Amino acid sequence: MAQSKAPSAIKRFAKANFSSSFLYPLKGIWYFASHRYLHPLLQSRLLPLTLLSTGILAILGITAYLPIVAFLALFHYSGSAWVNGTFFILGIGTLLTSMLFEALFADGTQVDIFDAVMIAEGYEHLVKDRRPVADNIDESDPVKRIGAREKGATFAPFSFRQIIELLILLPLNFVPFVGVPLFMLLTGYRAGPLLNWRYFQLKGFDKKRRNQYITTKRRRFEYMWFGTVYMVLQLIPVLSMLFLLTSAAGSALWSVHVEQQSAQATEEEEYSDDA
Repeated sequence: MAQSKAPSAIKRFAKANFSSSFLYPLKGIWYFASHRYLHPLLQSRLLPLTLLSTGILAILGITAYLPIVAFLALFHYSGSAWVNGTFFILGIGTLLTSMLFEALFADGTQVDIFDAVMIAEGYEHLVKDRRPVADNIDESDPVKRIGAREKGATFAPFSFRQIIELLILLPLNFVPFVGVPLFMLLTGYRAGPLLNWRYFQLKGFDKKRRNQYITTKRRRFEYMWFGTVYMVLQLIPVLSMLFLLTSAAGSALWSVHVEQQSAQATEEEEYSDDA
């Protein structure tokens, strides 16, 4: 009887994890806002990030928005032309701002946020395998405890393939009604695993192990929903730059959840074997 109960418990736990993966980008917003030790990582970048995002969207809005809406109006209902044109411009803006953000400001800060959250949530040992973590500093401030990042530390690797895929998928926004949701889902499907890259580094996954982990049926859908919500947040004007940072906290929280899930599954397997 014990052996039959353990697998069903694992299935229930896996189902819960699947249903909640989309919440973690949102949890990251709340976590970032409610944990003051993360705020200094934003303060020095708030003004340049706001100016960058606002400037790019303003240029696109002035030069491209009305011509795109006029083009879409040829084969859309008038209302849907405005909606799809808006999402198309926001998609282009997301592409440009993400590229510039990662090139100029972001990736190191996102790594620090991810590692600090992992330490705060009790997974210091994973971070210590990759970078120094001080033991003689206030434990309530994980940011002050983390040392220099290791060579090659990456939150989400720059990928020309992802850029090309995004450019290919952008015309989906021209399709009435279903185009925008399809664009969100497909770009989210691709973005999800990249947003958990730092976790793979902390775990020491090589390419083969990483691909095995990502391509299981359950994980593929988890990453799709996580990535889709992330992409929706990236389409919010101006605040999208802030959400690049809060999503690093959300990714870390999800990684903590995965670690807890793995530990619980191991305990249930050991219980089953003992029984």
